Amino acid sequence: MGSIFPSLSFYAKFIAIVFKASKKAKLGKFSTAEWCHSSYKVLQALEKKGITFEITGIEQVENLEGPAVIIGNHMSMLETVILPIILLPVKEITFIVKQSLLDYPVFKHVMRSCDPIAVTRTNPRQDLTAVLEGGMERLKKGISIVVFPQTTRTLIFDEKRFTTIGVKLAQRAEVPIVPLALKTDAWGNGRRLKDFGKIDASKNVKFSFGAPLKVKRKGSDEHQAIIELISNKLKEWKD
Repeated sequence: MGSIFPSLSFYAKFIAIVFKASKKAKLGKFSTAEWCHSSYKVLQALEKKGITFEITGIEQVENLEGPAVIIGNHMSMLETVILPIILLPVKEITFIVKQSLLDYPVFKHVMRSCDPIAVTRTNPRQDLTAVLEGGMERLKKGISIVVFPQTTRTLIFDEKRFTTIGVKLAQRAEVPIVPLALKTDAWGNGRRLKDFGKIDASKNVKFSFGAPLKVKRKGSDEHQAIIELISNKLKEWKD
């Protein structure tokens, strides 16, 4: 049945993982180790559907002495649930997420326990304040911030919708930026329920971390460098 209905069997496993994690989170027992374990279980479930993972450049994060702002494109739900097992073994992290994820049934308990920074995606001024204040607070504690500057998840990378919010945070906190290009369309975006799209075993997942960037002046050059890295990687992976 799993080979015939990969999406159905995967989501059954995924929901079971989330319920187990949520139960621990409600009890205040969802530690970093538990977050890693849950993320790894999801990765294993995807691999069992035939999806392979290619991760390059993680040493760019590992070799940094302090925290960083990790800025990448946003393609699907996959990066939110898989990046913890990639990053947490080398850096303490949290995410900038939509407020709606903190109100999502069951999943909200897991997300809240990870101390994310919530944004509306509809009020840029309010979101910038939340990111700068919340980001500074966490970065001072040594926690790296993962930022997806696009307003929504999309398969097509549109640099016009790729905001400078992550660059502004790195500039304010005087920490480096680590660019991240990713291809995660193996986990599709659903029409009615965006988080639950088709699982396509014919597509592989790719993460590529670039060399750290130090923000200079207003950060426009660094912002463009991130865009170019993502665009070039997506073109490379498409060929």
